[in-house]
Amino acid sequence: MGYTVHDIATALGAQAKGNTSIIVERVSEPASAGPDDIALITNPKFVSGLAHGGARVALLWPSADWEELGLEAAIIAKRGRFTMSGLTKMMDPGQHYSDGIHPTSVIDPTAVLGTNVTIGPFSVIGPRSSIGSETVIGPQCQVGADARLGASCFLRDHVSIGARVIIGDRFWAQPGARIGADGMSFVTPEKSNVENVRETLGSQGEVKSQRWTRIHSLGAVTVGDDVEVGANTCIDCGTIRDTKIGNGTKIDNLVHIAHNVEVGNDCLLAGQVGIAGSTKIGNNVVFGGQVGVTDNTEIGDNVIAGGASKVMTRVAAGQVVLGYPAVKMDIHVEMYKALRRLPRLAKKIASLQKSVSSNSSND
Repeated sequence: MGYTVHDIATALGAQAKGNTSIIVERVSEPASAGPDDIALITNPKFVSGLAHGGARVALLWPSADWEELGLEAAIIAKRGRFTMSGLTKMMDPGQHYSDGIHPTSVIDPTAVLGTNVTIGPFSVIGPRSSIGSETVIGPQCQVGADARLGASCFLRDHVSIGARVIIGDRFWAQPGARIGADGMSFVTPEKSNVENVRETLGSQGEVKSQRWTRIHSLGAVTVGDDVEVGANTCIDCGTIRDTKIGNGTKIDNLVHIAHNVEVGNDCLLAGQVGIAGSTKIGNNVVFGGQVGVTDNTEIGDNVIAGGASKVMTRVAAGQVVLGYPAVKMDIHVEMYKALRRLPRLAKKIASLQKSVSSNSSND
């Protein structure tokens, strides 16, 4: 597989320079690039890597002098990192799944398949389910009863879509994603220790042994268009209403979204994010890795939470928060600076106490 420099630049809406007939077969970092590769140098600080590789072609920033860099050709992009999205799509070799329905797959006779659907080995398609046209389902996947999967979706291996889950078009799921597990809803016959702790902030007295009874998940999960879900991520069913994921939202690996959660459009959730039940997340929200959000919390539109933040109260639209508990980022930085000064401050106080004590003794 290969493309000429001219073809790549045309497809990406970028500018081609030099010998545009050179065929590019792979994308590479500058130091490891060979003569058939295109080196990615979207930032001038990485240009030194070219001297250690053998690239003839590079993707460069607008003001770069490709001839001075010793290249035979170049693609000039206004925003290199954005251009990477199109370039990597062109050069992605894919998973090499065979087209069509594999003979080892099990498809219920009441399931409805669109045109040009691919279903891999040992996958199971449940009763009354619907699979949209051009959708690819990899090996050892499961689509549950009455589930609906839109057009042009792509499920990697070992993806599970539970019963009654509804998913829009162009959905991508990485290996091991689980959409539609039961939510963690349990109740005690009497008021639970957890409820008492919340009301009394830990001064409830004796903690008694209790048994938990399951509350079944009658809701499902509704996922919009153009959503991506990472490996081993879990999105739980709602208790009564559906858990909802908005259009264009991208979810990383090992993320847990609990029952009844609503996530808005075009959100970005990094690895190991955990969102507790019945929380509502606005549009264009970004959570760094290991962000946690407590249950029944509301996060406004355009909020950014830095990595490892623990959000325990409502966050207004447009705020940038950090820390545990999460506060506005500038306040957190000041708090951290103050915390670092504590040992020095403690020494000063101890010295003052010693001085006052000494003066008192002399009197």
